[in-house]
Amino acid sequence: MEANMVLNDHRCLVNKRFLIAGGGAPEIEMSRQLGAWAKELQGMESYCVKEFAEALEVIPYTLAENAGLNPIAIVTELRNRHAQGEINAGINVRKGQITDILEENVVQPLLVSTSAITLATECVRMILKIDDIITVR
Repeated sequence: MEANMVLNDHRCLVNKRFLIAGGGAPEIEMSRQLGAWAKELQGMESYCVKEFAEALEVIPYTLAENAGLNPIAIVTELRNRHAQGEINAGINVRKGQITDILEENVVQPLLVSTSAITLATECVRMILKIDDIITVR
């Protein structure tokens, strides 16, 4: 199974040759930017974007929890560091703290994140459309 995971990572690098920071950094940054955008929207659109942004925080929360760290404290600090402009700040599970994750060489293929976000977005849109909660454009 581990060899299969490595093979999938290599396929991701062949399809899109970009690496991004790991350690929950991209998810918390997307959450922060979506949260800011949600404040510019109104009504149901604002609510949906805000909830989607909050859902992205599950990823760094789970990473911290699985590393045996205090997930609330870690995600709060991670959120604060990103708000201060440290977009490469991520959870360093070896050190048990937030560090510049690129300096630690903790990276992931871009396609892994974009695929996950695309699938999650499509799933949410289908649920909302089926339940007639919003009209999907």
